[in-house]
Amino acid sequence: MANSWATLGVDLHLEPAGSGGLRRGLTDALRDAVRTGRLVPGTRLPSSRTLAADLGIARNTVAEAYADLVAEGWLTARQGSGTRVAAGVPATPHGRRGSAVGPAGTAPRRRAPGLPAHSLVPGAPDLAAFPRTEWLKAARRALATAPFEALGYGDPRGRPELRTALAVYLARARGVRTDPGTIMITAGFSHALRILGTVLRARGVRTVAVESYGLDVHRQLLRNAGLATPALPYGELGTDTGALGDARAVLLTPAHQFPMGTPLHPDRRTAVVEWARRTGGLILEDDYDGEFRYDRLPVGALQGLDPERVVYLGTASKSLAPGLRLGWMVLPPSLVEEAAAAKGQIDTCGVLDQLTLAEFLTSGAYDRHVRSSRLRYRRRRDALAAAVADRAPDVRVTGIAAGLHAVLRLPPGTEQSVIQAATWQGLALHGLAFHRHPQAVTEPLDALVVGYGTPPDSAWAGALEALCRVLP
Repeated sequence: MANSWATLGVDLHLEPAGSGGLRRGLTDALRDAVRTGRLVPGTRLPSSRTLAADLGIARNTVAEAYADLVAEGWLTARQGSGTRVAAGVPATPHGRRGSAVGPAGTAPRRRAPGLPAHSLVPGAPDLAAFPRTEWLKAARRALATAPFEALGYGDPRGRPELRTALAVYLARARGVRTDPGTIMITAGFSHALRILGTVLRARGVRTVAVESYGLDVHRQLLRNAGLATPALPYGELGTDTGALGDARAVLLTPAHQFPMGTPLHPDRRTAVVEWARRTGGLILEDDYDGEFRYDRLPVGALQGLDPERVVYLGTASKSLAPGLRLGWMVLPPSLVEEAAAAKGQIDTCGVLDQLTLAEFLTSGAYDRHVRSSRLRYRRRRDALAAAVADRAPDVRVTGIAAGLHAVLRLPPGTEQSVIQAATWQGLALHGLAFHRHPQAVTEPLDALVVGYGTPPDSAWAGALEALCRVLP
């Protein structure tokens, strides 16, 4: 059936399926039009009344089809803006379709592998929730008051305005002991780790111990600097910091272990600081999502126990957006000059974004954004836990007292089959094995690492439904 939608300004060829009823047929036809790129992101669809009149069907049928596709993340609906094709929806080549075969008891459409409709991959916040209006206000104020010299090459440590604002914020919110002179601004965590790898290698360090579970990209950055990265055991109390051996440095996520989601036990926190003092070792503390906590008191930064032996690393990637490429290191005073030399003789991070973040912090906008985000993510966490308990009672949800992800413990031997099923559901998902160190001595676990902070609000319900369909 071909229809000319004057309200869209385009001709759209629809081929509704004949056996699933009007609602299912219209839903499938619209989804196919988006997936194949015939309806591009941002395209405004006709009102339900207009489309119903064009197709000669009931308005409720169109409204229900729209609602289904909003829940799946293909469309967005906002008061005053109408119904539109969602931004960031992946398109397949024209003419390519998935089948309608799904797991037992369901009949979802399957999608071609590698072209996800939803993502629950951990490591990112809801980018649609970036506070654009407040950020723009802060940028205008920062630019209006910035001294002329701020637009020059600058101090390799970064703008003093941002280092001063961070010193105040980190002391208040994370218990970090610092001053602006020991803070260095970086282009994110990876940039900071590259700088530290250079510094450690120049100091004669050859081994940096890492956790059994973490990001391989971080281990690879250290290896690129010529450093060995042996794995520390992991157990009920967190990473075993008593197994450091001949390592001269260790990389940890003590406040909220990634990806297991647990804080480092107080005894082990104390033990690793004592190790650093005794051996002259260095602790690299990755505080990757320290602002987000729900059911527990905040776990302060390890750096607060010994600023001389701990390098504190943080970023705006989880609290605001990774695309800002803004991170920071709080360095022991003895490392500042070496780190500045390793970074380079000029500031390599965008000055205007640094000034904007400084204004964002000092105006209180950052705190307000974190508080509102914490409420949003807590609601998602609660919805995830409730849905899994209802739909997959054999799956245990863990690591959810803080952060932006949960670990779903699966029945033994099921992780890979669940990941494969998720791929066919159009759901990007990481298993725990993805984050396991190749030489880890810890007994493997079957689990999923679900980033519930990643989807935009418009896609959250659809992503959660897709997840529940693949759980054993």
